[in-house]
Amino acid sequence: MSDLPIKNIAGNIGAGDIAKTKSIEGETGNNFESVINEALSKVSQVQEDVEKAVNELSTGGDITSAVLAVEKADMSFQLMVEVRNKLISTYQEIMRMQV
Repeated sequence: MSDLPIKNIAGNIGAGDIAKTKSIEGETGNNFESVINEALSKVSQVQEDVEKAVNELSTGGDITSAVLAVEKADMSFQLMVEVRNKLISTYQEIMRMQV
């Protein structure tokens, strides 16, 4: 069994993208909003790529690219769900703090 180059499968979403984003420490809330919006647009783009790959598969395209696109979309969606869950958990913890 050969090793798959995971960094090539990741495409647009990966650990490298996180390092490229601006540091939001000590800056205004607009930067946090832009980071979240950028991440959401990347997830949306990945889902559009899946639709394209599945349409190509239905017309005789490559099954490997379709399966990889579906898995990439699944992983990016799961990541966004976990980020959402962490944000909600953090918000609830802040609301429990006594002033």
